[in-house]
Amino acid sequence: MEALNVIHKRASLKACLTEKGISTETVTQILDAARVAPSGRNNQPTRFVIVTDKTLINTVVKEAFAEANALVAGAPVLIFVCANPKDSIVRDGQSYYLFDAGLAMENMLLAAADLGLVTHPMSGFDEAKARKILGIPEEVRIVAATPLSCPAQGAYDEAAKERLAGRTRKSLEEIAFWNSWEGK
Repeated sequence: MEALNVIHKRASLKACLTEKGISTETVTQILDAARVAPSGRNNQPTRFVIVTDKTLINTVVKEAFAEANALVAGAPVLIFVCANPKDSIVRDGQSYYLFDAGLAMENMLLAAADLGLVTHPMSGFDEAKARKILGIPEEVRIVAATPLSCPAQGAYDEAAKERLAGRTRKSLEEIAFWNSWEGK
């Protein structure tokens, strides 16, 4: 599948999860796509905690996730995207580890969509509780998490169809400015 097609067909589908297992090879392929994402000065501050133990998934979801994200307990894999701020570049007082982790997360989401798997990037969790449950060091931030699952409806395109039909985006005229903020 071409990159532009995957970008336009990717959707957040936590309501379409199944418990069907995903091979370690497939998870590794998705993580490898995240690994090769760009990062400031190639510092690569992003790390991943992959949770496949069903008891641990249930515990972290019950103890640390917002109620709106409780559905992800049904996924066979939860991936936490983490980064250590000390590994970040800082330019003009701005730290870039969150940006770097976001780039890695997007590569992961696109790779999963390309492979026909369901994801749903989330920040609705208690970071301190998740960190404690997963044994993540205090200095490491949990930036986001996503379930990884086969779609409940059979094929990814079928699962994403309704979600994509209702998705709205601002027009380019609202968000893109040529040559200056005023776009003149």
